[in-house]
Amino acid sequence: MTDSTPAPEARDYRDTVFLPKTDFPMKAGLPQKEPLILAKWLEGNLEGQIREARKDREQFILHDGPPYANGDMHIGHALNHILKDMVVRTQTLKGMDSPYVPGWDCHGLPIEWKVEEQYRKKKLNKDEVPVEEFRAECRAYAQHWVDTQREQLKRLGIGGDWDHPYLTMDFDAEAVIVRELMKFAESNQLYRGAKPVMWSPVEKTALAEAEIEYEDIVSTQIDVAFEIVESPIPELVGAHAVIWTTTPWTIPVNQALAYGPEVEYALYAFRTDAEATYGADENLANAVSEALAEAGWPHEGRPVLLAVELARQFEARCRATLPPIDLNAIGATSLALTLEAAGPTIRGADLAGTIARHPMHALGGFYARPRPFLPGDFVTTDSGTGLVHMSPDHGEDDFDLCKANGIDPVFAVEGDGKYRADWAWLGGQGSVINPKFNAPDGPICTDLREAGALLAASADYMHSYPHSWRSKAKVIYRCTPQWFVPMDKVIDRDTPRCADEANIRAAQGDGETLRQLAMQAIEDTRFVPAKGRNRIGSMVEGRPDWVLSRQRAWGVPITLFVHRKSGQYLIDTAVNDRIVAAVKAGGVDAWSDARAQEYLGDQYDAADYERITDILDVWFDSGCTHAFVLESGKWPALIRRDGSTHSADLYLEGSDQHRGWFQSSLLESCGTRGRAPYKAVLTHGFTMDSKGMKMSKSLGNTISPIDLMRDYGADILRLWALSVDFTEDHRIGKEILAGVADQYRKLRNTFRYLLGALDGFTEDERVTDVAAMPELERYMLSLLAELDAKLARAVDDFDFNSYTRSLADFCNEDLSAFYFDIRKDRLYCDVNPATGYQTAERAAYRTVLDTLFHALVRYAAPVLVFTSEEVWGTRYPEATSVHLLEWPAVDAAWNDANLGTKWAGVRAQREAVTEAIEPYRREKTIRSSLEAEVAIPAPTLDTAALEEVFIVSVARAGDELAVTRTENHKCGRCWRHLPEVETDGSLCNRCDTVLEAE
Repeated sequence: MTDSTPAPEARDYRDTVFLPKTDFPMKAGLPQKEPLILAKWLEGNLEGQIREARKDREQFILHDGPPYANGDMHIGHALNHILKDMVVRTQTLKGMDSPYVPGWDCHGLPIEWKVEEQYRKKKLNKDEVPVEEFRAECRAYAQHWVDTQREQLKRLGIGGDWDHPYLTMDFDAEAVIVRELMKFAESNQLYRGAKPVMWSPVEKTALAEAEIEYEDIVSTQIDVAFEIVESPIPELVGAHAVIWTTTPWTIPVNQALAYGPEVEYALYAFRTDAEATYGADENLANAVSEALAEAGWPHEGRPVLLAVELARQFEARCRATLPPIDLNAIGATSLALTLEAAGPTIRGADLAGTIARHPMHALGGFYARPRPFLPGDFVTTDSGTGLVHMSPDHGEDDFDLCKANGIDPVFAVEGDGKYRADWAWLGGQGSVINPKFNAPDGPICTDLREAGALLAASADYMHSYPHSWRSKAKVIYRCTPQWFVPMDKVIDRDTPRCADEANIRAAQGDGETLRQLAMQAIEDTRFVPAKGRNRIGSMVEGRPDWVLSRQRAWGVPITLFVHRKSGQYLIDTAVNDRIVAAVKAGGVDAWSDARAQEYLGDQYDAADYERITDILDVWFDSGCTHAFVLESGKWPALIRRDGSTHSADLYLEGSDQHRGWFQSSLLESCGTRGRAPYKAVLTHGFTMDSKGMKMSKSLGNTISPIDLMRDYGADILRLWALSVDFTEDHRIGKEILAGVADQYRKLRNTFRYLLGALDGFTEDERVTDVAAMPELERYMLSLLAELDAKLARAVDDFDFNSYTRSLADFCNEDLSAFYFDIRKDRLYCDVNPATGYQTAERAAYRTVLDTLFHALVRYAAPVLVFTSEEVWGTRYPEATSVHLLEWPAVDAAWNDANLGTKWAGVRAQREAVTEAIEPYRREKTIRSSLEAEVAIPAPTLDTAALEEVFIVSVARAGDELAVTRTENHKCGRCWRHLPEVETDGSLCNRCDTVLEAE
């Protein structure tokens, strides 16, 4: 054919090639599609089908930690439940019976506080409402949010027994909580005592450590002088011991002073040095001293006792807060204040026997009592004066030291933070957490200044201070009578007084304390990540006795009767059984004065007993959930067939629960069963905004999972949660979600390609002999086996970040960018649609695609719960749910290390070739890699195979990598440029053979 001869019209061969077809759309439309899939699951009782399919299998039980039923699901809830769902679904996929019973915490201050807020808006006082009516409102409020959150979590694709959740406010649950409390009482692991506990004056109740958060605040710091009236060191009598504090409100409850036995002290005195306008004046010093005294600072020349190391800090505080005086009136131009040594150095231990008097001693009574000096190992020289004022009502160290020396609390500060009305100083005033009350010009400092005891006061001390995480108000240490579980008491095991106690003792072993049992249980528990063991271990090792009581209305009561004369609580199994039965029948309202005699029976007179009205710490409620969820029999699927009914395989919550639910569950179970209620504990971090800032409504950076599901769909949110390193704090934001959405799109396209490529696939074309497959197919099966092992290991390690990323990387890098790209030519062209003929190589490829499909849709099912169902249903419209399937049958023997090494080299060469061709593509010298010829140094495959892998016209060996444009003509059917193609548009040998084959 010459250049002047017109080319014949090229034939259109499109009807002779395989063009993938699928109804699976590229656009997901998840917000619209997911609710329809969810409705189908609920209508068909998918959860029941899964339970039936796994009923005879080995069990894996994740016990749900109960969130509070007091608001919409937030991003933390979403992350937590997605992780739990991932655990349950991956264990189910592996063939385990892994039932999930969701639950809610329904008692306690979080809910009571919300109901009180409604009262406050209506200007009503909840204390004027009958307690049963108030509790009913709390119950209704909690139920509303249980129902709301339940629907939101369903929409997130969380599978579980949503029709039968556990609620701590169910009567059955309340009865079990009461029974668990009785076990502590019956085994002598309960006592009533007065100790300082974290107290919220705003919420008027004790708080658990888990309910506290710390924030930086600015407080008033003051230095106060206590006059020494007795001492074995004569020079000290008449001097003033100086204390420093950032809680001025505790001075009215002071009862002693503490010193450090090893601290070095000394007497000092202030000297003022003033200059006259016209030279020195010998009367000037007296004038300055009188002026300072009149201004409320009568301390010049008075000896003060301080730690030597802290004298200069004290001097600076006093100099900075001296009261202003009129220097002109006394003829001075300037004033210098200097602290000078005024006595010998004194070893702290030598202060024993020294006694001071309170600055307000003139009030008499409590304030006239001597204030002894006591040795305190906790006294340091880090800050202050080296002397610490002791208020046993308001500090743990204070309480312990004073108690050891026979000094008892006085309970001067009431539950609302005000001093008792009958208190001699500031009676009826407060609240003690009010900054104005403690300010330098507030009533405390004013009275101390008038008494000549205030040396320095300034509202400028920045420090970390505990707050209630609920009301955000400051809390105080306050000594009140509370109920405690001792951490270090060895239980008397000689004379069990009830069957429960005998069982507890048998479980615990002899001579162990609750702390020892808990520490051993921590050692026996698996923690993911491992650092969780040290975190909870350090907390349990140093924690004080467990405070069980709260002074509120909405909760499980401490169902004890205390003898009015002996102070002993009643232990009688018959009485306890009657109480438990009544609570089971009528809930917490059954605990009332009206029924006291009914419970006590004929053996006891209700007039002789105090009925305790405190309620249990809500952490005790949630700490008992293992008892009424895993042991009650209400959820038969949770009862282990091996007889061990209480130990869960996994607890999974945020890292803050090391001091919360993980710990309360641990202590409750160790105290009643002698071991932890869990075999493993997994913790996750917290979700920050895209800048790494903590989410806060006040900052306006919160992200609602409900909004995200409406805009993106639940599967996008799930993919985000399972892609981040959730064991640490992690981020979410628009840009991050956009990246996740792109990752989802790539995964979806992988499934769309598989569905289209497998159109019409039948078992007749399956290649069963893997050894007979082309090497590339065997390599892909090797990669699949490697992935399978990696994902299985990730499931065992709860490493869902690696699980999800490995799956995504395999789909994107190994399949879409590599395998699919190479084999699309065989898929399209190694078949004759008219006759059904296909090459053995294409049959092998489609066989591998089918194997990949069945593996990948299963792997993806726990992550993309809705999309995987859509994928499965697209290929098998009449089949059951994808979530009834089990882990794919991938032969570990497919994993061939030699193939892996060889093809890693091939892929490296392919990447180099692609990179070398790219400049020619940009210049449009070569429009497609099919137009390129490449020279390869040290090729790893024969040239025909390399041409297919590199998708080029010709590949040959060469000294260096080189690219040229081919002169070969283009096949009209497969578009490859090959030597045997005579003219553009004519057929290559392969296409000619396929079309002629029958």
